[in-house]
Amino acid sequence: MPIPPMLVDLVGNALASMDGVIFADLDACPSCGGQVIGHDMRAKRFAVMLDNERERTIRVFVKRFYCQDCGALCYADAPFYPDTRLASPIVDLCLLLSRQMPFNQVAQHLRAMGIVVDRGTIRNYASRDFGAIPATDLFGFLLPLSLLNLATFTLDRERRPIVGAEALAACGFPPAGRAAFRNRRAPEERDQRYEQEEKEERES
Repeated sequence: MPIPPMLVDLVGNALASMDGVIFADLDACPSCGGQVIGHDMRAKRFAVMLDNERERTIRVFVKRFYCQDCGALCYADAPFYPDTRLASPIVDLCLLLSRQMPFNQVAQHLRAMGIVVDRGTIRNYASRDFGAIPATDLFGFLLPLSLLNLATFTLDRERRPIVGAEALAACGFPPAGRAAFRNRRAPEERDQRYEQEEKEERES
């Protein structure tokens, strides 16, 4: 079934509008609940899109904090599941599609929507438990609400900068009861993962 151009445009505009968005809010240290102060800002890959048949990486910036009580480095709230290299709306879409078709077809389907995710990454996401994914039908396609809400949110804010906290809410965070957030990694483990991702992106 061909993907409607309107859907391709809707998703593409939503993802492109996230380029450069800053996530800088954290109420307290996730390890000990202590007071945190700003440390630095890190770039993180949100999505990879096709732009005139060329790959374009959409990056957001996530603030890192230092806990004054336990000394941990921790990250601002951002729409990413633990140990994933793409934003939660992309992961949600991969999971929904992988329940309907083989992984190679999922990759092709995503590419037709202007989103680049390799088959191995899709397989990895499908093997994990991210909890229930709220979804709805649009143009005959099942879409995660995280992606649809983000698209609707960005349409309403074409004339002003997108605020990270608002985008976070549009993506459905914090997703109460989602398994991924009942098993968060320790801040130092997340920090090591971010460092590795940044190194891989610089080398790619």
